[in-house]
Amino acid sequence: MNAGGPAVEGNIPNAAGSVNGICVAAAVFIDCHSPNRYICSHITRGGMKIYTKTGDAGDTSLFGGQRVPKDALRIEAYGTVDELNSVLGLALVEDPDKETRSALLEIQSQLFTLGADLATPRSAARKAIRRIEARDSAWLEREIDRVDAGLKPLHSFVLPGGSPLAARLHCARTVCRRAERIVVRLSRNEDVGEAMTMYLNRLSDLLFVLARHANQAAGVAEIRWKP
Repeated sequence: MNAGGPAVEGNIPNAAGSVNGICVAAAVFIDCHSPNRYICSHITRGGMKIYTKTGDAGDTSLFGGQRVPKDALRIEAYGTVDELNSVLGLALVEDPDKETRSALLEIQSQLFTLGADLATPRSAARKAIRRIEARDSAWLEREIDRVDAGLKPLHSFVLPGGSPLAARLHCARTVCRRAERIVVRLSRNEDVGEAMTMYLNRLSDLLFVLARHANQAAGVAEIRWKP
């Protein structure tokens, strides 16, 4: 088990990136007031157990109990979403402005929702989780419009980089694109809903304009691509 992502080894769902508080960690997946064996199986009075040893043979549990290999495409998908979330954590270290910080923190929370969505097949008997929806993409679009309104018009491609914050946001953008490609592959064989690929597509666009905003705020000139 790894408390940083939505994998559920040992029939216990990970969630909020913290082992402080059982209900906080489990709330992404299920109502904490409902008895549930997935939550209770490896929780002690001291909190959530960090290791369970149930994944030592190279498999893990989806939420719902199905055991799958750790290199399964669904695991790769939400593992990449977890990677993206961690890269955003690195961006937050670069002391972004108040609006950017608020947006990134909201995105991190949404990515946990997306990871939980991916960790719960739609065929699972228990579906009491929050799924990514079109309204989440609509929020991203509003953020894109807000940030883009303050940027200079873009007339050519720009090279990734610039200020440390912009460089980290560009890196996050490429990880987001990779997550999107994996989810598209997964969607060819499994139902992941229509909103998930839309969300990742919009998110990469938002990360791009946030990177441009970071360079503009830092007074760092963008380097145009010269074919």
